[in-house]
Parts: sequence; structure tokens; C-alpha cells
Amino acid sequence: MTVLITGGTGYIGSHTVVELVTQGMDCVIVDNLSKSLAITLERIEDVVHTKIPFEQIDLLDKEVLQQVFYKYDITSVIHFAGFKSVGESVKKPLMYYENNLISTLNLLEVMEEANVKKLVFSSSATVYGDSHTPPLTEELSLSAPNPYGRTKLMLEEILRDIFATDDKWSIALMRYFNPIGAHYSGLLGESPYGIPNNLLPYVLKVASGEIETLQIFGGDYNTKDGTCIRDFIHVMDLAEGHIQALKYIQNHNGCEAFNLGTGSGYSVLELIKEFERINYIDVPYTIGPRRKGDIMTSIADVEKAKALLGWSAERTLEDMCRDSWTWANKAKGYLVK
Repeated sequence: MTVLITGGTGYIGSHTVVELVTQGMDCVIVDNLSKSLAITLERIEDVVHTKIPFEQIDLLDKEVLQQVFYKYDITSVIHFAGFKSVGESVKKPLMYYENNLISTLNLLEVMEEANVKKLVFSSSATVYGDSHTPPLTEELSLSAPNPYGRTKLMLEEILRDIFATDDKWSIALMRYFNPIGAHYSGLLGESPYGIPNNLLPYVLKVASGEIETLQIFGGDYNTKDGTCIRDFIHVMDLAEGHIQALKYIQNHNGCEAFNLGTGSGYSVLELIKEFERINYIDVPYTIGPRRKGDIMTSIADVEKAKALLGWSAERTLEDMCRDSWTWANKAKGYLVK
């Protein structure tokens, strides 16, 4: 079994590649490196001690993608590639719709041509919108509050339509919550460009002195300390969840959604305080206005993944904060400033 990993040098993709190879599976990475670093491939190979086939292509180029399927004996796909910043999507919605939708449509058409009909799709908890009371179950109605989330919601609907017309497809829709952390070795982690859009990479840059102060978006939410609450999940737990989904779709046709989270929520300030406590470092911050497109509270119901995939998150918030700081200190020469 050879698994195609799109966006495999990205944050979640790279950790999933490590877990795939660790479990003895073959994979091919495709990535255009527009949102990731070429050095990440070397860092993956340092962790797993083997060479990984890599093709630098853009999924918007369908003909080049077809060549990848001719070159390798691909049997299934894990699709991570796509733009993922909520804030950027609000400012540049057309860019998000063009990239995320067309690239995925190209991938699906090429998969169909090659008779490869097993797909693990990287979705998001943003498809639940902000009208439900947590914990969020997979059966809830869907409504995304920002263009990024709407691209994920549209693609979920497309994938359900595909299965409705061809029941040979087997698709897992992975709705994950807030991935943070890094590989325990410190050799692999998140490498954001400039000022990060996600919380913990921002914390890392402030803690390391690259940025003077962390800006928290909103301190007036109806929560215990006024900041947003999120279900933070260690990226390696997330990677393991994708592998369990990949195994599941080998023997189950259908189009199933799965939450990947811990089932517990922490506020932004709680995360910062835990990071300071475990790593013995101060993280200065200011609280500014809310960011458009953010929701107040997002916590997963994880019973379905536990029951059908045999998966549950094992790592703690302490693990997430410690592993992230280990990565930041080992990778100072590689983090983009």
C-alpha cells in the first residue's frame, strides 16, 4: 500500500508522514512548498531514518498531478494540502475558494481516473459554526463562520455527493480541533511564516524573543477568564488518528466524519500559563479586540472516533507545551522569522 500525502511537508502532514513510516507503510509526499519549508523533508527523514519520495507540485496543475499517479502505485490518499488561516481567509476569500476547492477537485478527478477511491480528508471543527453548545458531535448541523471553514464545508458536501453516486468510495472526513505540540525528538514542529496566525507558534516566538509581545484576540468572551476556549490536541495524537482512519477505510466503504480532539477545553490564558509553568519562562501579552471569524468555545465529542477507529488522544496539555518549546529551541536556525 502506497499512500499519497498531499501537503506532506506542512505541520500536520509532516507528523503524519512520520507516523505512517514508523508503522511500516510506504508513502509519497506532494507539496508545492508555498506554506512550508523544503528543509522539512530532511527533518522528516532525520526522524524516520529513511528517504521519502517527494514531488514538488501544485495540485492546481492537474496534468502534473496525473503524472504522479502514473509514476507511483498509489492505493489511497491523505489530503492535507490547502490554505488554512482563518484571518487570511476573511481578508482574501477568493484566494481561499480558488486554491482549496479547485486543488481538491483536481485531486478527486485524478483519483477517479486512477481508480483510487480511498481518501482521508483534512477537514476542520470550523464546519460546526458557533451556534452549538459543546461538546460538538458529528451529527450536528453544519455552518462555517469564515471562508476557510466554508471551503472545508463545501468539500465535505462534495465528498458526500461523490459517495452517493459511487459507493465504491471510502472517505473519512477528519474534523480536528486545535493541533499544537511537536514531535518529542524536537526535530519536527510547526514553522510558520512571519507573525503566526495560530496561538502556540505565536507564543513560541514571544518566548524566544523574536516577537516582543503576544496579542490575544478578545478578552471579553463569556468564558471564565474572557478568552476563547479551545480543544487543544497534540499533533502526534492527531497524526495517529489519521493513520487509524486510513486503516478503517481499507475495510469500510462510505463517507464518515470523525472528530479528533481531547474532549476537554482550555482557554487561551490557561494555555499561556501552562506554557510558562512547564517551561519556566514568561510570555508577555496584551489583550486586543476580537478577531473576525473566531468563535468563543470549541470542544470535541470524541466518542465516535473512539468507537469506530479505536483512537483517543493520550497526550496532555503539559506534553504539548513541553514538546513545542523543545522544538523551538532545537530548530532556531530553521524557524522562519
